Amino acid sequence: MELLEKLVNASGISGFEGEIAEILKKELSNHVDDIEEDIMGNLIAIKKPKKADNGLKVMLASHMDEIGLIVRHIDKDGYILFSKIGGINDQMLMNQMVTVNTKDGEISGVIGAKPPHRMKEAERKKIIDHENMFIDIGAVDKEDAEKMIEIGDPISFKPNFEKFPNDLIMGKALDNRIGCYVMAEVLKKVDSKATVYGVGTVQEEVGLKGAKTSAFKINPDFALALDVTIAGDHPGIKEDEAPAKIAKGPAIILVDASGRGLITPQKVKKLLINGAKKAGVNYQLEVGEGGTTDGTAIHLTRAGIPTGVVSVPTRYIHTTVSVANFNDIKETIDLLVATINDI
Repeated sequence: MELLEKLVNASGISGFEGEIAEILKKELSNHVDDIEEDIMGNLIAIKKPKKADNGLKVMLASHMDEIGLIVRHIDKDGYILFSKIGGINDQMLMNQMVTVNTKDGEISGVIGAKPPHRMKEAERKKIIDHENMFIDIGAVDKEDAEKMIEIGDPISFKPNFEKFPNDLIMGKALDNRIGCYVMAEVLKKVDSKATVYGVGTVQEEVGLKGAKTSAFKINPDFALALDVTIAGDHPGIKEDEAPAKIAKGPAIILVDASGRGLITPQKVKKLLINGAKKAGVNYQLEVGEGGTTDGTAIHLTRAGIPTGVVSVPTRYIHTTVSVANFNDIKETIDLLVATINDI
């Protein structure tokens, strides 16, 4: 799990994915024919066929960015006010440890707010808005803080990768460092007649931006977005709201965002199910009503690109720590390798 742990613990909120790109570039340098970065910062690794070339181009897209925060203001006492980058529930921010990534290195901080001891009863019942929170970096005043940080510095949650019992792992940014890990391992193992483009996309959490530009550049014949999906196998959620379960294999997404996002073409669905059967792995089918993935941007590029999404069920996504099953990740890799080799 060394590569996955390295990816999870690295910092890379939307727009600041450089550290993730460097990890992937180093990991893949001996396994692909070419690696490049485009203007947006997308990492594009290209693996050409060793045998007969069928002339097809396959794109694997995995977004490198994670949700996080950014320095918006420094007050007179040296406390940081921040803005959110990506979809974050304010409730989970309180008292979290963070890392401010500055031009000179990492600065630790903790998110604070008015203590409950000084709140009125009505205040205690409300969720504190992030605009009423601050980050304490230990500065004595504004001048001291400005020696350490500056406006616009990205802020990520503290690294916390751990192994759990029963093949489980936990850590920040499993959305979507799991997808980055899967993409890298597929590129190492795949032996296809098609040219395979493994793309680490940027700024997915804030508008699927990198997927749009990289898909336009590559213009693939077939694309797959690699991501995570909500695992609904815990208290507080109904089975029909999130049917995917941990340890039951990868989820093949048939519809996301109630069709406002991607509706997977039937031929792509068939390819993925056949790939799962050929690889002998478990798989789940999902129709989602919530969010979407890079697949939405890719399939609307140029004249349209046949696109699917394969996701690893993950608990507590878009928080400071998530949980997934490592065997689900391995089965996702096997499914994708079998599918791409069959094209």
